[in-house]
Amino acid sequence: MPEKDFYKILGVKRSANDAEIKKQYRKLARKYHPDVSKLKNAEAHFKKVNEAYDVLKDKEKRSNYDRFGSADGNPFGGGGGFRPPPGGAQGDPFGGFGGQGGGGFEDLFGSMFGNSGGQGGGRQGGDPFSRQRQAQKGQDHSVSISVDLEDSYNGANRPLHIHIPGTDGAKKLNVKIPKGIKEGQKIRLSGQGSPGPTNGDLFIEIKFNRHKYFTLDDKDINLILPITPWEAALGTKISIPTLGGKVEMKLAENTKGGKKLRLKGRGLPGKVSGDQYVVLQIITPEANTDELKDLYNKMAELSQFNPRSNF
Repeated sequence: MPEKDFYKILGVKRSANDAEIKKQYRKLARKYHPDVSKLKNAEAHFKKVNEAYDVLKDKEKRSNYDRFGSADGNPFGGGGGFRPPPGGAQGDPFGGFGGQGGGGFEDLFGSMFGNSGGQGGGRQGGDPFSRQRQAQKGQDHSVSISVDLEDSYNGANRPLHIHIPGTDGAKKLNVKIPKGIKEGQKIRLSGQGSPGPTNGDLFIEIKFNRHKYFTLDDKDINLILPITPWEAALGTKISIPTLGGKVEMKLAENTKGGKKLRLKGRGLPGKVSGDQYVVLQIITPEANTDELKDLYNKMAELSQFNPRSNF
């Protein structure tokens, strides 16, 4: 039995065909590549995956491995009988990956990460990953869009037309506005920046349109609500607009102007939702008719109220 089970390392059956082996290799290589993966011991896993693939993708090596447990046909080699293919650098288990005219490790990775396979990718100091490290990620870009407060309250999808340098024409993207997003926060669209071996990202900064009624304080919503003198004096039920629709609230008798009401949880949503604060503003109607002038004169005769009594 071989010391290393290459089929188990790749996660394929012994009956797997070439296409299945290649597909699984590409999946694992992407997962463990040290320039991409943040997993612990990614490079060690990556080397095992490549060692297994180098044997199983080659018909002769695979046949020897299946019969003798050794890629070179040495029945005493076990799993440790694997030898670097011809042309490899000393001590580099990936030298000449894929053998003569086999497409090779770098060509395969170039196709996975969008690399066109240009010049200048040679190994330095025995490092088989130097080409990928030298390749630059496509440029990131940032734009801002303006949305309504209701978009943050309810969540929304907004179209965006943008031209990204290095691409032809304008891109049409659909930007998902998550519930509770705050002004100045950014949405990251992975891979939507300038093209490259790995495409850059696009960052969408959120700005809010001015609202007809509301102002914003972090996640709290503020509203100045006008009421009449008789509503304030006599008490009533009033309809208060919120981002989620109108709510009814009872106003007590003799409510003072400037009173601040709190509607809990009616601000922007989140793990802890914001609140809505309503400041009551008493609006005095104009005495622009004889009847209204008589009414104001009557109130002046009947009422002893003097708002300047403390002056």
